[in-house]
Amino acid sequence: MIKNILWDFDGVILDSMKIKGDGFVALFDAYEKEKVKLLEEYHYANGGVSRFEKIKYFFNSILGQEISKEMIEEFAFKFATIIEQKLYDKSNLIEETLNFIENNYQKYNFHIVSGAEHDELNELCKYFELSKYFKSIDGSPTKKDILVKNILKKYEYKKEETVLIGDAMTDYNASAANEIKFYGFNNSDLKRFGNYIDRFEDLKL
Repeated sequence: MIKNILWDFDGVILDSMKIKGDGFVALFDAYEKEKVKLLEEYHYANGGVSRFEKIKYFFNSILGQEISKEMIEEFAFKFATIIEQKLYDKSNLIEETLNFIENNYQKYNFHIVSGAEHDELNELCKYFELSKYFKSIDGSPTKKDILVKNILKKYEYKKEETVLIGDAMTDYNASAANEIKFYGFNNSDLKRFGNYIDRFEDLKL
């Protein structure tokens, strides 16, 4: 019997992938367009990867350059400034997910484990009045598999009673690393892993 649900945020609760994709394009507008296009493709293919990792990937793997932790944080701050206004648009919330959360938060223990930046994530949840539904809301730069591990330990949850709902391979990998069940959503490529949510109103855990 499932008692605990760990939620990804981007792509599951908030439809923010394009906002952030456009944000990376704007962030690196001074760089070669073909290189930025590769980053944009990487962003869409790796939804659960944090902005810190994506910025590092852009420099290390696409540009072939080293980048310091301080510079990564500086770019991440600029990125947050670029996307801030668009993120706080309630029309980007995914209605069917919200309905499920509102109707079931007293039935399950809900937590958010996200690749979104931790402080920004908490501010968004506060702004959208979502915080009351979740026992914890955690984001990057801590990696998702560690966030999941920490929740299982802190709340003494049984693995067989816990699931993770996400839209990216990062979510699947985090659940597999912690030996909990995974449910894919909003990404048909994840159907190959078995448990997939076509519509939340049909979800039976």
